Amino acid sequence: MGSLDFGTDPERLKAIAEQIAAVRAKGTELAIVLGAGNIYRGMAGAAAGMDRATADYMGMLAIVLNALALQDALEKLGIDTRVQSAIEVQEVAEPYIRRRAMRHLEKGRVVIFAAGTGNPFFTSDTAAALRAVEIHAEALLMAKNGVEGVYTADPRTDPDAEFLPHITYMEALERRLRVMDLTALTLCMENDLPIYVFNMDDEHNIQRIVSGERVGTLVSHE
Repeated sequence: MGSLDFGTDPERLKAIAEQIAAVRAKGTELAIVLGAGNIYRGMAGAAAGMDRATADYMGMLAIVLNALALQDALEKLGIDTRVQSAIEVQEVAEPYIRRRAMRHLEKGRVVIFAAGTGNPFFTSDTAAALRAVEIHAEALLMAKNGVEGVYTADPRTDPDAEFLPHITYMEALERRLRVMDLTALTLCMENDLPIYVFNMDDEHNIQRIVSGERVGTLVSHE
């Protein structure tokens, strides 16, 4: 969204695409899961009082719009990209096929997983954790907007909130810290998938994490 109330800020989109392109240029295999808060905020009034499943399907279709926008931004930078959607929209995206996704990654393409899990009642967090486990990703990078990582409370409202550079899955679950939703966090814990929670506003953070630097908060086993 950038500074917009909702929608897509072209400059913000370009900046994110450039970060992804820089990491891909180093030879790292990257897959991306998007949310749709930037679009759904504009639809919030229309979705008020709507059946939850219907509203969730609207959100999943909004993610497809974001995926196409990011694909376009990446390809303008010369990055070969594929969008795979959990809801079939064959005219604009491939259906999600795990082995095909892994083959795209092996060939150096960035894969964007759109439409969440394809099921209502599951968040984009869960989609990210699920796809990461399915493709045998080494790590899950959780980008936050304007927040450096995981805190004991919301740092924007609580001046006493303490930054946590490292926390275990179980601590995050027990303390109900806002890392990601509980289904996603449990899935990562069961599959020993480390989570790096970081501030997306710093254009070098993805590269730093991929290079092995400690940035933001690491959520893992003890």
